[in-house]
Amino acid sequence: MGAIWDTDESFRKKGLVMNYRQITPEERYTLAVLRRQVPRLSLAAIARIMGRHRSSLLRELSRNTTHADGSYRPSYAQELAVARRSLSRRNEHFGADDWTTVEGLLEIDLSPEQVCGHLRRFGTLSISHETIYKHIRKDRKLGGFLFLHLRQPARWRKRYGPRERRGRLDGKRHISERPAAVEHRRKIGHWEGDTVVGTGSQQCVLTLVERVSGVTVVIKLEARTTAEVNRELIRLIKRHPKLFKTITLDNGTEFHGYREVEAATGVLFYFATPYHSWERGTNENTNGLIRQYLPKGLDMCEITQRDCNAISRRLNDRPRKRHGFLSPLEKLRRYRSDDTKLRLPRGN
Repeated sequence: MGAIWDTDESFRKKGLVMNYRQITPEERYTLAVLRRQVPRLSLAAIARIMGRHRSSLLRELSRNTTHADGSYRPSYAQELAVARRSLSRRNEHFGADDWTTVEGLLEIDLSPEQVCGHLRRFGTLSISHETIYKHIRKDRKLGGFLFLHLRQPARWRKRYGPRERRGRLDGKRHISERPAAVEHRRKIGHWEGDTVVGTGSQQCVLTLVERVSGVTVVIKLEARTTAEVNRELIRLIKRHPKLFKTITLDNGTEFHGYREVEAATGVLFYFATPYHSWERGTNENTNGLIRQYLPKGLDMCEITQRDCNAISRRLNDRPRKRHGFLSPLEKLRRYRSDDTKLRLPRGN
């Protein structure tokens, strides 16, 4: 699967070295699967299985690991690799004459952005200000003084932030581990959830939406805490045990007690990638509809469970184009004949 020189020392000794081949999408999925083996395989063992040198895999992991939680996900790694290749300037390097022109403009105190704009205006050279900044940095490392013409001292840093530490919890199932039937909306019983907050208090609402039918449940929470979330989830799931198989959530700390709900109900929980709200698109779109009734800035102390139930009924009885203008409840009944009545939470 890898280049010959990656795996066979004898070829290197004979001088028969083949060109290195970049890691493929299939190899990225293989790497992710092997890293999840129990007991966990060493990187050297994975490299032998894949026919790659372990330094190649180490470089792959270091470059394409998710900075938010330190996990390696093949789809995200492939996106990073494709983006990196699209930004590379292979076969488009600028020559000495080009850089002489650029440096001349820098030395009369034009900013890199002004330089690229001036050259583009007169059709002299097409270059980005970022490329010019890279050239200035390289010049400085070689003892040059182009950086002295910048208006402010240049502070170069990597273009990603520090590893995200807020709301982290080890052992959470990532959304990529969900069964294919969940992703393709083939079966009823797979939900997405989040909390919607207001202002002026710790009170909020918990929203849950079923991925196939779009059936929505809105639950008033007296506090945005693990205890409140767990109590209401367990109560709802036990009321409708056949309607809940999995729930995919945001990474808020109020969901960190999910193991208690799993133990009490048998429902499996999955979590989206931090700051990737589109991975729970069904829930995010539904929360947008709910905001029509619970606008931002509203104090949730003014909201009761009766109000939440009224919102749920309004959304669940609304015809949906994607269902051929059936309502979510009608769509749900077509899938399930043994649980046609959705009982909403009780409360004032």
